[in-house]
Amino acid sequence: MYSMTGFGKGDYRKDGLEIGVEVRSVNNRFLDVSIKCPHILNPYEETMRALIRESLSRGHIDVFVSVLDKREKARKLYVDLAAARAYAEAASTLKREFPGIADDTTVTFLLKSPDVVRPEEATEADEVLLGGLKEALALALSALREMRRKEGERLKADLLSRMGTIAALREKIALRAPLVAEEYRKKLTDRINEFLGGKVDESRILTEAAVFADKCNIDEELTRLSSHIAEFKKICEEPVVGRKLDFLVQEFNRECNTVCSKSNDAALTAYALEMKNEIEKVREQIQNLE
Repeated sequence: MYSMTGFGKGDYRKDGLEIGVEVRSVNNRFLDVSIKCPHILNPYEETMRALIRESLSRGHIDVFVSVLDKREKARKLYVDLAAARAYAEAASTLKREFPGIADDTTVTFLLKSPDVVRPEEATEADEVLLGGLKEALALALSALREMRRKEGERLKADLLSRMGTIAALREKIALRAPLVAEEYRKKLTDRINEFLGGKVDESRILTEAAVFADKCNIDEELTRLSSHIAEFKKICEEPVVGRKLDFLVQEFNRECNTVCSKSNDAALTAYALEMKNEIEKVREQIQNLE
């Protein structure tokens, strides 16, 4: 079981190349990845997203990448001859227009002119940079997964504890439920005796009690609650559980609401409401799970 909240950091430092990756994750219904990195890494953004998808299935993921490249690399310069020719022609025009001004047009002048010479953009992938990025990201994701696992284990312990509370309340309801119909029969008998002076139609009382017992019968709900509790514990042993548990908690709520509507008994209703409170706490915790 994994939480969706965590942090991981990874670094690559070798031969003058330093890459740092930080990954933070918080709750989200789906996998949502946001990457902030230097312009030089833009061509590798989809590679980063693919690696993240292999490691994580849910959560909002913020990725921060820094690069310090001190490697000695052969640099190419692009000479824009058209721009140089335009500057030279402009200089000649000015010389003809102002013959009295000294002419210092040289190659150096052209080199200093804007856009005549500029660095040539690399067109091939930098395999060393890409390899370092993958290594740093893998380390960050590994650290993130470990933090999410530890937090997930803590949440698992809390959820199972609350499930134990729900199971105990279910047993209290199961013990109380059979007494409700019997108490109703006794109250009905006493009331009739009070008004009729002891002239009681026992068969009529039994019929009324049977109808009441049928209306407030919650055996099916209790059976389904037991099944849901067992299924909840089973799912908790799986690695990715968020969506499954979220659906199951809806079923818990449905059964609990039915028990409340059928109870017609203050003590039984109190147990059911206490169970609803625990179910809501479970639902809130599940929102943190992957």
